[in-house]
Amino acid sequence: MGIKGSIKRYIVTAVAIVVLASAWTGSPSQAAVPQLDNIRVALFMQLPGKYTETTAAATFSSTDGLSIGERQPGGVSAWFNIEGAASVRFALDSYKVKVFESTNFGSALAVFKRLQTLKGTPYLTSLSKNGAISYQVIEGTYSTAATAATAQTKWNGDSELIKLSGSYKGVLQGPLHLETGALASKEAAQTAANDFGAVGLDAYVAVRSSASGSASYSVMVGAAITDAELQIVKTAAAKAAGGSALSGADSKSSYLLLRNDHSVSAKTESSMELYMFAGSDTKVAISPAGAAPIKLTERSSRTYRGLFELSLLNGQMAVINELPFEQYLYSVVGIEMYPTWPAEALKAQAVAARSYALNKGFGFQIAHVVDTTLSQAYYGVTSERPSTIAAVNDTAGEVAMYGGKVIEALFAANGGGVTADAKEIWGNSIPYLQPVKSPDTSSEAGLLSWYRVVLPSGAIGYIREDLLDETAQKTAAGSSIMQVNTNASKVRKHPLIQDAVPVIAQVDSGTQVVVLEKTIESNAMNWVRGPYTAQEMQTTINSKAKTAIAGPLKTLEVSQRGASGRATEILANGQKVSVSYPDSFRATLGVQTSLPSTLFQIEETAKVVILGAGAASRTKPQDAAAIYTISAGGKVSEATNANLFIQDGSQHLRAATKEPSFRFVGSGNGHGVGLSQYGALSLAQQGYDYQYILKYYYKDVTIAKE
Repeated sequence: MGIKGSIKRYIVTAVAIVVLASAWTGSPSQAAVPQLDNIRVALFMQLPGKYTETTAAATFSSTDGLSIGERQPGGVSAWFNIEGAASVRFALDSYKVKVFESTNFGSALAVFKRLQTLKGTPYLTSLSKNGAISYQVIEGTYSTAATAATAQTKWNGDSELIKLSGSYKGVLQGPLHLETGALASKEAAQTAANDFGAVGLDAYVAVRSSASGSASYSVMVGAAITDAELQIVKTAAAKAAGGSALSGADSKSSYLLLRNDHSVSAKTESSMELYMFAGSDTKVAISPAGAAPIKLTERSSRTYRGLFELSLLNGQMAVINELPFEQYLYSVVGIEMYPTWPAEALKAQAVAARSYALNKGFGFQIAHVVDTTLSQAYYGVTSERPSTIAAVNDTAGEVAMYGGKVIEALFAANGGGVTADAKEIWGNSIPYLQPVKSPDTSSEAGLLSWYRVVLPSGAIGYIREDLLDETAQKTAAGSSIMQVNTNASKVRKHPLIQDAVPVIAQVDSGTQVVVLEKTIESNAMNWVRGPYTAQEMQTTINSKAKTAIAGPLKTLEVSQRGASGRATEILANGQKVSVSYPDSFRATLGVQTSLPSTLFQIEETAKVVILGAGAASRTKPQDAAAIYTISAGGKVSEATNANLFIQDGSQHLRAATKEPSFRFVGSGNGHGVGLSQYGALSLAQQGYDYQYILKYYYKDVTIAKE
């Protein structure tokens, strides 16, 4: 209530001075602003302790075609083109398990699908072998032979795979190959590969860079895990034409090994080129052949500007999108803020996003940023809009600075009426990230209210206001009685229509309910979560906190708050809930999903203070004694129902419970530090420009441009 009231007063004041704000204009100061021509965004990589989002394969296409090459210090050496809108896949040439091999495509497909069901990462490939087309099901992208062997044991022990595979036993494949010398063309290499296949060997076309930088084709034979195995392959290869000229392939220099891949189409007549690469210094470049952007299937089939770079990092394939920095911002602004919002709000977001990215530098070893909200959300061309492009272009090069440096321009969806001090979120104070009142109620515009009600069954939940009608009736305690006006009306646990929000019950027209309270639909400004049982809360806390809480859980309370009122310390059964930093409470206390913010109150539904004769009091649930009630007729009985309804001296009726449960009533969405996006919307709607908005949320900063 205090936050809501102060924000209402703040908005009135803001409206009163809007004319003055509109009259004030400013230009960015000239300063030594860091420049960044291109930004590198990691979409997939394994970087322990910072970011883990991996993919076994990466599938690319572009309506104008693709250019595939090797990235070297002097630029990109083009190897070959993928014509038209055809797709091409890439994966690591690493340790794998060959789970099955057969000339029968249907049998191989059945094994492939079984591995998919078992959550493996299978590929269904084909090659010429023993005078026929042989279909192989290989699985995994393992960095060592040992981890591949563990997977092999798992697959060899699956009863359904045993049934589908018959007598075939899975074998390990590795990144050791024999290789021919350079051949005249890709076609010549394919012919040579077929010759090796004719004597029963696995042979693949390979691509390397020639001395001139163009593509050089050869054949790689075998896929061994040890040098001893490779010698066995060499002996067998001597039977084929050219077998005596084979030598160990240089696995340190860049190459692509080609397999025919049926994994996507699941059809014999339709395959895709699957290129496997290895080497710690290998950098495969995928560039658009024309003006059309590149689609990456494994990232929700989004399309991206610029080029892609694939490399090996910590045993996994890293997928980096490199593009012009300002064009990156087109997408960030479009996904981080609604493109339909006022131009000044979008421009404030553009400057904040630019500042944030420049502040981070190479924050992820081989990339500046990642494409999730761990940095800033980035969805490629998919999220660009004319309004977001204009906001970036209109503020080109502008950043927020403090003390001569670009600031860490943090932002959150909604400040909940007051933004946070960085100290109460992460434990460290930053001069320009201080709490300010924030007009965030714009997130509630157009939303319906909901009533928290008691059903005839005694169950408690929320019904939307348009599904209820007023009646003239009241309970003996003075609570309003309303009547449902629509059949099969859903009563929800939270005041929100979402698949994730449980439905408590369905009630028909004419059902009368008792009103406990009225609230706005849960949104970025105000929200409700719970109630959750003591067991649910204890399980959640103990799965995420550093130290387990001894049960059963009876009490959960905010014991300390920061400058903005956000929780900085939580006690469970009087014991501190141990987390890395206060913002972690969002995840630690969130049952199923994280709480929207740490600006919340905890309602301990079973906590009841009973006043007796002589001002004596008892507090439940600390006091283990039962609660007894006296009815209007003087009958005394124990309160045995799960739900209790208690009226205090101010005639306020509260829904309590016999057993401990916990309900969160909060404000805001996100960590709350820095720019509040809904606050920026409200200020822009009142006539403030983007510089005012930025300087309001980031204390004592200047807006600078080179």
